[in-house]
Amino acid sequence: MPPARTVLVVGGGTSGNALAVLLRRAGIEVDLVEVSPDWNVHGSGITLQGNALRVLREVGVWERVREEGFGFDALGLTAPDGTVLHVAEGLRTGGEDLPATVGMPRPQLQRVLADAVRAAGVRVRLGCTVEALEQDGDGVTVRLTDGTTGRYDLVAAADGLNSATRAAIGIPDRPVPTGMGIWRVTAPRPRGVVRTDLAYGGPAYIAGYCPTGEDSLYAYLVEPGRDRAALPPESRVEEVRRLAAGYGGHWKQIRESVTDASQVNYTWFHRLLVEGPWHRGRVVLVGDAAHVCPPTLAQGAAMSLEDALVLAELLTTHDTWDDVLLTRYRERRMPRVRMVVENSVQLGRWLLDGVRDADAPGLIGRTMAALRERP
Repeated sequence: MPPARTVLVVGGGTSGNALAVLLRRAGIEVDLVEVSPDWNVHGSGITLQGNALRVLREVGVWERVREEGFGFDALGLTAPDGTVLHVAEGLRTGGEDLPATVGMPRPQLQRVLADAVRAAGVRVRLGCTVEALEQDGDGVTVRLTDGTTGRYDLVAAADGLNSATRAAIGIPDRPVPTGMGIWRVTAPRPRGVVRTDLAYGGPAYIAGYCPTGEDSLYAYLVEPGRDRAALPPESRVEEVRRLAAGYGGHWKQIRESVTDASQVNYTWFHRLLVEGPWHRGRVVLVGDAAHVCPPTLAQGAAMSLEDALVLAELLTTHDTWDDVLLTRYRERRMPRVRMVVENSVQLGRWLLDGVRDADAPGLIGRTMAALRERP
């Protein structure tokens, strides 16, 4: 019997964890390295739409996600004062047997996936990443930052939007800011919050919230991208409360609960789409290392999870791992990813440019309809 194939997954985020589980379950030997010593168990909340849930079911964690998150089937559009303008129902992109959306705390999703990685028998090293790569026709020799070396049939770079592995293999693409920034906070869930509601306009471009559990939600406020590096932590609460004061409805209760600066974070929106090959030899990009979209469609995690599913399917059903197979992976993913990246950016661009007659509901609806198809 030939020896088992070996894969190194670089990055233990959503896509890296999912890929590691899917490959290991198929009998492939998998090592996973993650530079963060705490395995990235941080963040506020995450919106998981049906096509993301479909992949999480394949990974084997859907039951825990359902139990520990908050599922719902509607999206509300409101005026800044809280008046409900429209409720869209039934956007079940994962199929009729899955809810349209599940919100959950991002750290909890990471714990669920990390538990699945460990249970699958993946060898995990935290606080460690790749220092150097050397390829030949048969595989990749890797030197890690802990001083060890390994030999692998394939390296999957799932190390995020600022992927050092992407740069190391000579792919020059880098993420570009789109001009928007987002404040995210965690807060208690008002009893009346049972879905995502979005308000366009007011002090921010977008003000929204998503229930993440029986007692929790995360809320977000989108503004022009600013340099917030010098902002004292105690001012973060003040800044969020100032923006939130311009919104009615449930925002009053959410605003009053924002008191802890450690529960507030601020990041910029970025876009990235690697237009050329997503691999060099036997090193291949996955998730945010290959594409990043602003969260205006809440599809970033879903696109990364779909990458993991498609790549795992190809690797586990083909004996030859070569340029042809890895090119096929990119060709399957590119049209879908391009649509999501471009449509996500377009929604933000309309807001930045103040386009009042933009057909945002139509663009969202067309995108969600397309995503009902399996990747």
